[in-house]
Amino acid sequence: MSASDPRTTRPARFVLATFNRDKARELEALLALPGMTLASLAEFPDAVAPEESGATLLDNALIKAAAALRVAGLPAIADDTGLEVDALDGAPGVRAARFAGPEATYADNVRLLLERLEGVPLERRGARFHTVCVAVFPDGTRVVGEGALQGRITTAPRGSHGFGYDPVFELPALGLTLAELPADEKNAISHRARAARELARRLFGD
Repeated sequence: MSASDPRTTRPARFVLATFNRDKARELEALLALPGMTLASLAEFPDAVAPEESGATLLDNALIKAAAALRVAGLPAIADDTGLEVDALDGAPGVRAARFAGPEATYADNVRLLLERLEGVPLERRGARFHTVCVAVFPDGTRVVGEGALQGRITTAPRGSHGFGYDPVFELPALGLTLAELPADEKNAISHRARAARELARRLFGD
């Protein structure tokens, strides 16, 4: 390992670069590693959400992590997730959180997605979640983990767990949406879990 490798001196504290409480809750559970603590951006009064103007998930994750690092002075962890729907030529993609507009709610985005897929048969509703999770350090070092989850879009929401598009993202092998899975089961298999595990492996080794 080089002197700049973050694993040579394991940081005890990171800041999570998100104001989304649902996402923060998931990341906190996924990154609950011995000796590691995660600060919230809410602890830093000057923190504001940066404009996610990147063309890719990695771009947006780096924008958020860099902004959090500047405010907190701590190594920062951020993620960005896209939803790629085959019948929509990969949309909403990187704009998944803003699909129905900059102030869109979860319900707004789901409603628009189902409208766009109206009349599309189940066998053509294939989709995948793709997450990029990054850690950025004060010396400029960055570490990246990625994860994806294959599924399909249902014709109506099902389930009361999760958030975002979880109620309409079905895992065909289980016949259940992500919102029908308890949090611990979702966190064992989800796109965000896979990205976070890969990030942790690259940060701290196996």
